Amino acid sequence: MADAGHVWIDTAGVTLHALTAGMDRVDAPLVLLIHGFPGSSYAWRHQLGPLAAAGYRAVAVDCLGYGRSDRPLDQALYTSEAARAQLLGVIDHYGAASALVIGQDFGAQHAWNLAVRSPERVRALITTIPYDYDLCGRAMLGGAPRKSPGDPVAPDCASPDDLPSERFAAMAAQHFVHLHYFQAVGPAEAELAPQLAEFLRRDYHALSAAGDLWSWTGTTDEQAGYLQALPPAPPLPWAWLSEAEFDRYVADFAHPDPARVLIGGLASYRAADDNWRIGAEWADADVHTPTLFIHGALDPSFGFFPDWRARMVKRVPGLKRLIEVAGAGHFVQQECPDVFNRAMLDFLGAYRH
Repeated sequence: MADAGHVWIDTAGVTLHALTAGMDRVDAPLVLLIHGFPGSSYAWRHQLGPLAAAGYRAVAVDCLGYGRSDRPLDQALYTSEAARAQLLGVIDHYGAASALVIGQDFGAQHAWNLAVRSPERVRALITTIPYDYDLCGRAMLGGAPRKSPGDPVAPDCASPDDLPSERFAAMAAQHFVHLHYFQAVGPAEAELAPQLAEFLRRDYHALSAAGDLWSWTGTTDEQAGYLQALPPAPPLPWAWLSEAEFDRYVADFAHPDPARVLIGGLASYRAADDNWRIGAEWADADVHTPTLFIHGALDPSFGFFPDWRARMVKRVPGLKRLIEVAGAGHFVQQECPDVFNRAMLDFLGAYRH
């Protein structure tokens, strides 16, 4: 990270910060790296150097509402279409006709959207979250859940006729679930902003291979907050996250206005209904972009994705390879960076020209 450069890019009416590497080669292929929640451009600290060393221009953005990027409160700026315009503006900033796009968590959803809605701008795709999962993904990604003959059976909470917020509320009637808790403006900000470091520590650990994200199913108190649902985390350092790295994340999220501390992530959840409506146009779209899907074998978020493998094979004809990384959780590129980087560079090499 020592040689990573900082840039600020004006795009689609907002300003995004990014970490970059390899920018001295103006004609090199552009790689756009998109983080998720909780995260920032720093989530790609292990990838920027290897990409630059392999002859790529690497750009890891702070998505809107995160890190050193703008943090507006206007919810309309966080929809799937607003995010697409912002990310296309980053590609335009570097004069690239297309980019190699890598996304994790919400960043993977943005990456899928780019491949579906602007396929001519995505040369190849690497994601860590499945395409077209019914429980929440397409709702956040921007498309109504697809029901057609031959599709895998979806869970009862998935319906093309129910808004995502309605499905999240149905889940919350049984036990705490952050998808519902984050919908209302105010409670999450009031609880989590003053305890930012504790929230991030618990959430990072719960989502990692060693964590217990699904412990929230034991929390049935309707007044419960997220910290009541997330188990305490062990002291740092962990195998994949040092104290200094964690402190960097805390600094990336910190903001003097409590309403803006976590606005990027919270607004993404709150955009679910808008994205469901916006995305109806693309709900039946398949992904033809050459795709590498690489995920942690112990990613607890996959509990949301029933029958994801069959759906991926059917809906992503561009899928070239599917890699399951043993010992990795939700943050596969951070928990097992050597494995991720080897797969990443091997795949991208076939599409650099």
